[in-house]
Amino acid sequence: MCMLKRDLITPDSLQEVKIGKKLQGKCLRNVSPESPVKLYCCYVVIMVLTVAVIALVIALSVSKENTAISGSGPYYSTCPNDWIGFGNKCFYFSEDVRNWTFSQTYCMALEAHLALYDSLEELNFLKRYKGASDHWIGLHRESSEHPWTWTDNTEYNNLVLTQGSREYAYLNDSGISSAKNYTPKKWICSKYSKYTLQCPEILNPG
Repeated sequence: MCMLKRDLITPDSLQEVKIGKKLQGKCLRNVSPESPVKLYCCYVVIMVLTVAVIALVIALSVSKENTAISGSGPYYSTCPNDWIGFGNKCFYFSEDVRNWTFSQTYCMALEAHLALYDSLEELNFLKRYKGASDHWIGLHRESSEHPWTWTDNTEYNNLVLTQGSREYAYLNDSGISSAKNYTPKKWICSKYSKYTLQCPEILNPG
């Protein structure tokens, strides 16, 4: 029996036991508590890098799009039917005659106001297109002692002096005059225009 036991324990089997212990040690190291933490850190780093790359790609595409739009031009103002565009505004010249209050209400229903002008160029444009008739515009005041204000409640800068001592302003051939609210006149509405990019194919059909 002793002889048999000695025969079973050979140098080869001892070598196999040693190799098995080494493999067991490696496996234990691989499943050690440090491994999940390192793995989690790797995942976090990968996710952060992925998000950064996606953000960079989006930023570059938006930048290219803005550059293309800004460089493609030109832009054209678009106004509704029966409105006339000038600068960055659209203007509506009425055919009917009403008082100042009705005229302002009518303009507001069209998402506009009685006409505002910001420059002499705009004022001259209004005078050219109004024809021979007087037209209400958006200037008004509480009394002759109060300053003129626009319908958006901003104060008038007196670019052109208003004639008369009444409370509501209208445009005539000589400039700006004033009248009582109930006086029937035509009117002008104004609102800021929308802009669209004109396609190159339309500009150059050939």
